[in-house]
Amino acid sequence: MTTAEFEHFSFVIREDNIALVTLDVPGESMNVLNHQTIEELEKLLDVLATTSNLRGVIVQSGKPDSFIAGADVKMLDACVNAAEATALAERGQAVFDRVEGFAVPFVVAIHGVCLGGGLEFALACHYRVITDNDKTQLGLPEVKIGLLPGSGGTQRLPRLVGIQTGLDMMLTGKQLRAKQALKTGLVDDMVPQSILLDVASKLITQGKPTKARKRSLLNKLLEDNSFGRGIVFDQALKQVEKKTHGHYPAPGKIIQAVRSGIEQKSMALGLRTEAKLFGELKETPQSYQLRNLFFATVEQKKDSGVSVEPSAINKAAILGGGLMGGGIAYVTVDKANIPARIKDINHQGISNAFRYSYDLWQQKVKRRFLPQAKLEKNMLMLSGTTEYKSFYDTDIVVEAVFEDLDLKQNMVAEIEKACPEHTIFATNTSSLPIGQIAAKAERPENVIGLHYFSPVDKMPLVEVITHDKTSEQTIATTLAFARQQGKTPIVVKDGAGFYVNRILALYMNEAANILLEGEPIDVIDNALVKFGFPVGPIKLLDEVGIDVGSKIGPILTKELGQRFDPPKAFAAVLADERKGKKNQRGFYQYQLNHFQKLTRVKPGKFVDPEVYHVLGVTPAQSLNNEEVVERCMVQMLNEAARCLEEGIIRIARDGDIGAIFGIGFPPYLGGPFRYIDSLGADHLVSRLAHYQTRFGERFAPCDLLNKMAEEGSQFYT
Repeated sequence: MTTAEFEHFSFVIREDNIALVTLDVPGESMNVLNHQTIEELEKLLDVLATTSNLRGVIVQSGKPDSFIAGADVKMLDACVNAAEATALAERGQAVFDRVEGFAVPFVVAIHGVCLGGGLEFALACHYRVITDNDKTQLGLPEVKIGLLPGSGGTQRLPRLVGIQTGLDMMLTGKQLRAKQALKTGLVDDMVPQSILLDVASKLITQGKPTKARKRSLLNKLLEDNSFGRGIVFDQALKQVEKKTHGHYPAPGKIIQAVRSGIEQKSMALGLRTEAKLFGELKETPQSYQLRNLFFATVEQKKDSGVSVEPSAINKAAILGGGLMGGGIAYVTVDKANIPARIKDINHQGISNAFRYSYDLWQQKVKRRFLPQAKLEKNMLMLSGTTEYKSFYDTDIVVEAVFEDLDLKQNMVAEIEKACPEHTIFATNTSSLPIGQIAAKAERPENVIGLHYFSPVDKMPLVEVITHDKTSEQTIATTLAFARQQGKTPIVVKDGAGFYVNRILALYMNEAANILLEGEPIDVIDNALVKFGFPVGPIKLLDEVGIDVGSKIGPILTKELGQRFDPPKAFAAVLADERKGKKNQRGFYQYQLNHFQKLTRVKPGKFVDPEVYHVLGVTPAQSLNNEEVVERCMVQMLNEAARCLEEGIIRIARDGDIGAIFGIGFPPYLGGPFRYIDSLGADHLVSRLAHYQTRFGERFAPCDLLNKMAEEGSQFYT
């Protein structure tokens, strides 16, 4: 039996003359491909190439729950220009080409995540076998940091799974679960982890019977001839342009790279194009900001501002069975695998919350993402009650009821009586100061804000809000709980509206002011969508609930001043019983006429013209898109800087993460603070002063921005 040791790799030549290679990057929780890993892989190939009687190679991970998480993104920062980034891609291509051309079969035995460069390595191998575990996921997410797969992924993936499936994976960056990967032909087999190596060995000794990938007739018609492929590529490009509005160059470059190799029927030419485009994308401002966002989220997980270890959460309770309560219960069971008990004042509320989770899990079952048995197991982890009797062993209670201070204070008192002394009371308030909610508490150190965003199952951000008496233990445990739920938490200091709702309120207020000046609703919304927001501000108000916005506004005005005072005319919208999407009456049409139904118009697509009569407005476009966007944006940027100035957020990084993950601030801009840096504080102050002259004190620049403009300083150095 022959063995050899490297720092990242180890391998043993088994008695059956199969080399078992283990990748285990020291000091990392997951394997990443960096310069040293690639260099060692080259040396490993040299050793294996000279090993006599070698029958094959199996590559596995030394990490318990992951294969290879991807390439080390930090390598890109070391590249000073596009040429160096291209050379980096070419080196990865060359190494993986050696694997693909190796004299004996290479098999990857994958358990856990296999992403980016990890999947590109797997694609270069001759066989891929994966575990049937939920943790096993495969994907090429480079588009999320403004890049394309640069080590052969744009060439090998479409050839393996088909052009349309390959493009879908690369353009979205989505990850396939084990069953999906098997169904698409991405992998050769899916087995229990206990026999993973046995099956990998059989692929070497017995091979795999030749079996054509199943394709539909339409798929064959589109992909097996140049005319059909042209349609596929052209349609993909149109969809990309429609979704990105020209802000993200990576998807278009991915299509270009794939098309190059396929249409020229040359892997070599395709790889050359791939490497060249990889280098070009690395130099784009969009990739720079998206990589900054990636690093920020990684750093933020390690830097929460607290030094104590979190306590274990074994049982959670949720107060309120509405949409928010139902969503919180769902992620508690689905992501955190923690039993959730829902308390409501009546059984109908509990039933609604149960139905919310059941419907989401049932969708996963229908799409074969979730076994029926798992759905049933998850439902058993949900329970409901109209009393507090069963709260004696609850570790955390998340309150999700109406924005009423007296009600929330009463709930704190009731929880303190029903629960043990260590129980955390986390309130999902969106605007009420946490200190006021905890004002009458016997154990105020256990009271904290945990502000989710709707819909809870989709929105990644939560604000963890601390008041002056919140203990570090409570903060650490709540942060850990939020992460278990699959959320990205940021710690925010107590204050009306906290961070996200403060910056959002002024942004939406300004959109409302523009509307009352006569600008059409769809013009306002389309301008901000084209700028990069997922939905326009007026449409967002419909989604959130006009009634919800009306309750938050007075609280913010009372606590923070007149700049938060919403336009008075908007009271007429509520008086007309318009609450938004929730009651099918808002700024947009949700109740369709017969013709709209026949033509399959989506509810909420068109503005309801009657709302202009309610507001007393005659719509007529008079502003260009640039002014609409600028007026809304400078309000948001100014308030973000003010939040940092007041210590509502600790550092600019948290403010950028909060805006992007909480309200869909355009990621290509890097967040409010990185965007201010790119504009220049002096430019922003100048534009605010311009609008202050025209519209009044709501545009007055904050002291921090004035100081930065004078000094020429930035948030990031």
